[in-house]
Amino acid sequence: MFLGNSDHSVDSKGRVVLPKEFREALGERFYITRGFEKCAQVLSVDEFDRLREQIRSLSADKALPLQYLLISPAVAVSPNAQGRIMIPAKLREDCSITSCVTIVGMDSRLEIWDKDTFSAFIEEKKQESIADALSLLRI
Repeated sequence: MFLGNSDHSVDSKGRVVLPKEFREALGERFYITRGFEKCAQVLSVDEFDRLREQIRSLSADKALPLQYLLISPAVAVSPNAQGRIMIPAKLREDCSITSCVTIVGMDSRLEIWDKDTFSAFIEEKKQESIADALSLLRI
């Protein structure tokens, strides 16, 4: 289970350090691909295989878009001796990842967000949650 979040810098080659406890849980090799929001996601081999199987079980009209969005851009990665992984250039571009990221534990996966994009996303979600709570409470 992945919990918590932390900020990290991205070096000039597009590498970022994953926290040690995350690397240990992921194992020697794992996958990075597009996330469900404007972020990258990191999945263990088992979790990625589970995702692939779930997508395969869908009808073609539902499976194909998910394959294009999640399976096609996936890359197997292994951390180097310093615990860094390479975020592919196309994925950095698609997710607007620049020089600083926030790595977010999301239970069975990690998300890697551009730090400023994540801050704006969380602020937006807070405002939506407050508005939803007020409408439920009829205040």
